[in-house]
Amino acid sequence: MRKALTLITAICGISAVTLAQAPDGASKNTQPIAKSRILQVDSAVVTKHQVTIKGQLISYTATAGCMPVWDEDGRPVAGVFYTYYERDGIADRSNRPLVISFNGGPGTPSVWMEIGYTGPRVLNTDSEGYPVQPYGIGENHNSILDIADIVYIDPVNTGYSRIVDKNTPGTKFFGVNEDIKYLAEWINTFVTRKNRWSSPKFLIGESYGTTRVSGLALELQNSQWMYLNGVVLVSPTDLGINRGGPVQSALKLPYFAATAWYHKALAPDLQQKELTDILPEIENFTINQLIPAISRGGFLDSTERLNIAAKIARYSGLSEKVVLDNNLDVSYDLFWKELLRDKGFTVGRLDSRYKGIDRQIGGSTADYNAELTAWLQEFTPSINIYLRDELNYKTDLKYNMFGNVWPWDNANDQTGENLRQAIAQNPFLHLLIQSGYYDGACDYFNAKYSLWQIDPSGRLKDRLQWKGYKSGHMIYLRKEVLPTAAEDLRKFIEASTPKPGQAAKY
Repeated sequence: MRKALTLITAICGISAVTLAQAPDGASKNTQPIAKSRILQVDSAVVTKHQVTIKGQLISYTATAGCMPVWDEDGRPVAGVFYTYYERDGIADRSNRPLVISFNGGPGTPSVWMEIGYTGPRVLNTDSEGYPVQPYGIGENHNSILDIADIVYIDPVNTGYSRIVDKNTPGTKFFGVNEDIKYLAEWINTFVTRKNRWSSPKFLIGESYGTTRVSGLALELQNSQWMYLNGVVLVSPTDLGINRGGPVQSALKLPYFAATAWYHKALAPDLQQKELTDILPEIENFTINQLIPAISRGGFLDSTERLNIAAKIARYSGLSEKVVLDNNLDVSYDLFWKELLRDKGFTVGRLDSRYKGIDRQIGGSTADYNAELTAWLQEFTPSINIYLRDELNYKTDLKYNMFGNVWPWDNANDQTGENLRQAIAQNPFLHLLIQSGYYDGACDYFNAKYSLWQIDPSGRLKDRLQWKGYKSGHMIYLRKEVLPTAAEDLRKFIEASTPKPGQAAKY
């Protein structure tokens, strides 16, 4: 629900805009914030709203705008678009958590979690997350805005964010470590402008956003002297943690099993059990039998090879022949093509609940990602409608759902180790990982493996936790999962916010 006041503030050549009373009682701009496709690098639109969260009516202020990225001489070289939500009526924000949110790609904006998961508005879908028409958004009764303020940040070339200095190369932004460095500087500016230095701070990232926030946790500490209370990784990447060879080959099997269970492709004795009841057995087999078997390659005893293949087939829903033909190491691509081949479908990469139809049933890879096509169909119109009609940010710039950030420099990705260092150095810092069992891009068992490797000493594990959900990459798109995942996030933030006077020490 929107209230009556809309304010425009701007720097860098944009003047204040006259307000006009709209028919629905909400004040609206009489002109766009930018009449052309030229980004206004320092601008903001402020609007007032209400939302009901867990039965409580919450009034809040939304700011949609751009803030500069500065070069070494203090000149703006890029503008980063953001949306910032503050609960109204909070006199003292020194103990009010601030959640800083990113998505991934690395070329995508923060739209996915903003209108899918944690923000006060949520896009319209069916109960499983599939597109419905008319497109649009409604109240998110599971938003975390009741207990934390939130800023959603779109890195350069995503959303409305753009490079504005033609002499500044993309290499300043487009790389694992370059991305972390400039965003840490930007966060410092944001926190300073919004007077949030005293607030408990949390980073949340999804997909490549988990690489980003894992690196930012240490960069903020070391270069900006900003210390966090929590990091949340939703559907995490490998975080630069080495897992080549037999380990990499084996770790995907539990995900295969979860997907096969969802599509009722397992043997009857497994299929009749709950998913979470069968996964521990498959995880144990993966660690204790499959990794050693693959390690022995062609020198594995032939009888044992057949036994291992039979187990993989039993747990994956594939035939023993397919498993043997691929030397006990079926690729993700082949699995997505093969599992439902006899029914004429492929399964999705980011969410294996989704099914696709290829040009031909034969082949070893799917023609397209069925789930991503569905998500773009529903998120793209919804975010454009929302930003223009509700947040009043009107511009002719195209909102980049996937921006050009290539070539992306993946060299020297030490973000998992960076995160470990940040947690070790800061006794206040906690970690939560949230994974979907049906996610094949950032699968849940690889996320567990990362968690284990982040704490090889075992001395940090009282501050680390992992949660799994019967969903895909975007865990929150299943309506039965959203309340649980949001509540887990809410509890994590509350538990990781120290009591007044509590000291950060071992």
